[in-house]
Amino acid sequence: MANLWIRKPLDLLMKEASGEEKGLKRTLGPTSLVALGIGAIIGAGLFSITGGAAANNAGPAVTISFVIAAIGCAFAGLCYAEFASMIPVAGSAYTYSYATMGQFVAWIIGWDLVLEYAVGAATVAISWSRYLVKFCHNLGFELPIQWCMSPWLTTKMKYDTMVDGVIVKAGETIKGIIEGGQLVEGVWQGGQHLTGNMNIPAVIIVVLMSLLLVKGTKESAFINGIIVALKVAVVLIFIILGWGFINSDNYVPYIPQNTGDFGSFGMSGVVRAAGIIFFAYIGFDAVSTAAQEAKNPRRDMPIGILVSLAICTVLYILFAHVMTGVANYTAFQGQDGIAPVAVAIEHMGTMGADGKMVPAYPWLNNAIILAILAGYSSVIMVMLMGQSRVFFSMSQDGLVPKMFSDVHPTFSTPAKSNLLFMAFVSLFAAFVPADIVGEMTSIGTLFAFILVCIGVLVMRKKMPDAPRAFKTPLVPLVPILGVLTCLSMMLALDIWTWIRLIVWMGLGMIIYFVYGAKNAKLQ
Repeated sequence: MANLWIRKPLDLLMKEASGEEKGLKRTLGPTSLVALGIGAIIGAGLFSITGGAAANNAGPAVTISFVIAAIGCAFAGLCYAEFASMIPVAGSAYTYSYATMGQFVAWIIGWDLVLEYAVGAATVAISWSRYLVKFCHNLGFELPIQWCMSPWLTTKMKYDTMVDGVIVKAGETIKGIIEGGQLVEGVWQGGQHLTGNMNIPAVIIVVLMSLLLVKGTKESAFINGIIVALKVAVVLIFIILGWGFINSDNYVPYIPQNTGDFGSFGMSGVVRAAGIIFFAYIGFDAVSTAAQEAKNPRRDMPIGILVSLAICTVLYILFAHVMTGVANYTAFQGQDGIAPVAVAIEHMGTMGADGKMVPAYPWLNNAIILAILAGYSSVIMVMLMGQSRVFFSMSQDGLVPKMFSDVHPTFSTPAKSNLLFMAFVSLFAAFVPADIVGEMTSIGTLFAFILVCIGVLVMRKKMPDAPRAFKTPLVPLVPILGVLTCLSMMLALDIWTWIRLIVWMGLGMIIYFVYGAKNAKLQ
């Protein structure tokens, strides 16, 4: 009978890591850790799902949702920091839990992380596709929208028509004979409903980034620094330039009245939006994984985590405030919600005599979209890399077949693992709507954070004397608050998101008991 609670010895972890983690020096001070946190936190989530959360759940009060999500992150981040300082090996929560809580919990977290990274990459790829559509539209080139969206979605394409030799715009009142000989009287709706086939641009970017990973292309620190700077610059430029175009009428009502369904506006909508936009905070745990490189982890880890979270939360609140101020939250409904920056910039301008918006900064939209597309490409690659690294570690431990930790003879990369998830993520990106994959990413992340918070409580009980460079303050209060905050955001997500998580974890349980528990090396 397999021992589900067998723990991976620390000396074995150190031996496995010695080949790739040599010579880590304590060179990072609090400023470096804060910079690392800001670079990791500001990412694709802000530019992708914020619009949809405002349009469908919280309205302008999405700013409050960012505060709620940040509180959950702060509690979980302090727990992450203790894990990282206690186990001085760079790695994920999977590695930490295997050494402290045993194989079964490690499997649960590892399988959950695979969902988080893989589905997160699909979410970003879908948003990348939508920004590409906007970019091509601005250049006067229309991509076939049916091939840029999920078959579960429909959109209305606006077009003009000819009435008695005169061009009539969508929304104008007409009376006369239009093309085809049909008599029309009233407001010309000017559109047709189109149903998606599949999201080809999203598939293309996933395939390209996966093939780069197979080949072994790695971002240099210089390139990564440029991308981080681009992301921060996009946020700051958007806030500064957009502030002058805020229309205070767009904030009324600040918290739209609940429609009668839980999570559809009202306070329940604000909490549900917090669970959805939690995706925007993914990456803050990168600070905790640098614990063994911090000069003074006991002092610097909480500074790095909390200060970077505070700065990003302020930027997120200002971003959402400007976004819902320049454009009414209803403008982010449907397909446009996945590219909220482009939609908001289109509302930055003055109304011309012909009733059309004259953009104040015609160069801004394309410049920012280009920066977002470049940043997204990096984010997709990093998420795919992180996911394949977790799966690679699970394969090395024998929990999944050895083929997924086989290294390519030429490129020295886990090519089979990369190709497996290239296909998996491509299917999600091609056929699943962005709101579904975004919520799956958020619930997976929240679940992992809850397990980490519980893990600190377990470690304090079972391993009270183990050396810790950093200790989570106010235990058990902080871990318990972390569990409660993250759980409240999970419970606010809709039932179908829960069903998808349960199905995914159920599939994981089957694989573990049929294969993993029997073939694990420690058994």
